[in-house]
Amino acid sequence: MAAAAREWGLFQVVNHGVPSAAVAELQRVGRAFFALPTEEKERYAMDPASGKIEGYGTKLQRDLEGKKTWNDFFFHVVAPPEKVDHAVWPRSLAGYREANEEYCRHMQRLTRELFEHLSLGLGLHGGAMAEAFGGDGLVFLQKINFYPPCPQPELTLGVAPHTDMSTLTVLVPNEVQGLQVFKDGQWYEAKYVPDALIVHIGDQIEIFSNGAYKAVLHRTTVNKEKTRMSWPMFVEPPGELVVGPHPKLVTEESPAKYKAKKYKDYQHCKINKLPM
Repeated sequence: MAAAAREWGLFQVVNHGVPSAAVAELQRVGRAFFALPTEEKERYAMDPASGKIEGYGTKLQRDLEGKKTWNDFFFHVVAPPEKVDHAVWPRSLAGYREANEEYCRHMQRLTRELFEHLSLGLGLHGGAMAEAFGGDGLVFLQKINFYPPCPQPELTLGVAPHTDMSTLTVLVPNEVQGLQVFKDGQWYEAKYVPDALIVHIGDQIEIFSNGAYKAVLHRTTVNKEKTRMSWPMFVEPPGELVVGPHPKLVTEESPAKYKAKKYKDYQHCKINKLPM
């Protein structure tokens, strides 16, 4: 796991202990949301101008190569309880809340285990990463990506190339491949492995590790005939928490490569393309 985090910034986990029934129910309610009429989905539309950053949205933009992005999405905080706004959760879908809360409990347990393995891989004690990222204050943000069939997939992307701001992201794919990762100057397709969860190393783990682990540059493609969906869970520090390289990973031979910064300030800089 540590070797994959160093070399690729991405790996797939099996035997992860997340029941297949919990994953299937998460997928069922996600598909049900996107099967709702457009006017029903738009009741939960995000409105960044008014400060409403959770909810349903559509992304239409061009990347640096001039390709258009082609996807709808829905996202909201699932934990901790004090940060959850159930007003943006679809009330008309039976089982939606239960499915998301059940899946999140498994993600909280799995995240602790992933953090432990990754901490040990850096020569730190097993709890180092969880402590640095806020422990029980960690924020779990569930997103559903919906990529409808596209008549000209060569002219579009599902999501433009980026790294995740989070500590890590745990993603449930469907059987339609489309996730690509960038390494050594080329894009590689992430193979679909049934029942596996895909883990992306995010910016905060790269910072914490002082560059030992790499945040994965990734993008998604779309399919001409099939709908692709994915369910990423972003694991974020609390906004007021300061994240920087772990002191034991900063030496004369390996000085700090990143500035310590409150996570909310890091988000602001990255979203607005400001100097870090």
